[in-house]
Amino acid sequence: MKQFMDDHFLLTNDTAYKLYYNYAKDMPIIDYHCHLSPKEIYENKKFNNLTEAWLYGDHYKWRAMRANGIKEEYITGSASDYEKFLAWSKTVPMTIGNPLYNWTHLELQRFFGIYEILNENSAPAIWKTVNEKLHSDGFAVRDFITKSNVEIVCTTDDPVDSLEYHLKLKEEKDFDVKVLPSFRPDKGLEINREGFKEWVQKLEAVTNIRMDDYDQFLLALQSRIEYFHSLGGRVSDHALDTVMYEETTKDEAAAIYKKALQLGKVSIEEETKYKSYTLTFLGKQYARLGWVMQFHINASRNNNTRMLNQLGPDTGYDSINDAQIAKPLCDLLDALERANALPKTILYSLNPKDNYVLASLIGSFQGGGVAGKIQFGTAWWFNDQKDGMLEQMKALANLGLLSRFIGMLTDSRSFLSYTRHEYFRRLVCDLIGQWVENGEVPNDENLLAAIVQGICYHNANKYFQM
Repeated sequence: MKQFMDDHFLLTNDTAYKLYYNYAKDMPIIDYHCHLSPKEIYENKKFNNLTEAWLYGDHYKWRAMRANGIKEEYITGSASDYEKFLAWSKTVPMTIGNPLYNWTHLELQRFFGIYEILNENSAPAIWKTVNEKLHSDGFAVRDFITKSNVEIVCTTDDPVDSLEYHLKLKEEKDFDVKVLPSFRPDKGLEINREGFKEWVQKLEAVTNIRMDDYDQFLLALQSRIEYFHSLGGRVSDHALDTVMYEETTKDEAAAIYKKALQLGKVSIEEETKYKSYTLTFLGKQYARLGWVMQFHINASRNNNTRMLNQLGPDTGYDSINDAQIAKPLCDLLDALERANALPKTILYSLNPKDNYVLASLIGSFQGGGVAGKIQFGTAWWFNDQKDGMLEQMKALANLGLLSRFIGMLTDSRSFLSYTRHEYFRRLVCDLIGQWVENGEVPNDENLLAAIVQGICYHNANKYFQM
């Protein structure tokens, strides 16, 4: 029987152990998609206690606590931070089989040197020990980033954001980690979503360009892309919960844009046309500047209306959608390719049924002398667990080149979540190690080392060119 989460955690063979400890473990991290706060990084925030560092905003944990019968008062409500921590400690033993169980203990081990199992009995002592460390030197936000060997952090930013903290971080002399903005223009694409007109007004204010004309609207988006670029931004991100595409002229899109500003709503067909033209325009801008475009597909968000009204979005009431994506996504990529303006692109789907759709689709649009130009993105959100990660990598390996995969990201609001890279890297090494042990892959250490280190770091470093 193996010891709980020992040095061989997730490593089931000798080759995997060697690959992880000799080649993967100490590679730097490029966190090319996350939801960390640039303000908190600039201010080098110190947490008051473990609940603030661990549970604030973490809807993964909130969902588990609700499933365990914890009342909302002890999750997002008025209970004290200590009471919320005790509620989480009561839940942790029930999460066996869920990645939260391993992530929880990895974070305690790697950041705080605590190897004790978290439960109701151990909670008071762990609370005391961790809080003492959080109040001492070496446990602020930047410390967690540097201790994790992170080189680059790409935050997620609205086009109307001032990026003031990115500007301030750019001037920092004592922090070597690059913190770069990512362009997330969802509010400008969701023409039927409440707040679209108000967002357009904000874009007008920040660009000083009148928004009553679609050409001017596109010009404003372009100007913000170039502003992000001037601060080192090289990545965009789009939540394509439903993929839409229909061939559209600029005049059609312009008329739909004007109708939305006047009436507030357009038809689904009009929404599809507006999104199609606007998104292809953005893709062309990204290609012109050498950016990477990301599509996050097939999420069903804010399912529980009562709790949405009570708590707002991003509070743990989302799930996997099952919309068909193959044809509209293919048509969208093809429209950009026909214009010779398809940027480097990463495709993620929240539904694992789409693994082979995406793994095969990317092969239709590779080229231009760029290794892995179109990427099947790492297992995302509900899938960033052992089975989900392995299935994503196996699908990519079966139909494409796992060796050119750009690897893991955190997609997290927590500064403690960098241990997920360790979790991922152990799985990469174990998968490849199994192939070697089974005689499916030669035991060529130089080849294996190059592939493992590529997936962990070098591929992303070359791909993003940040």
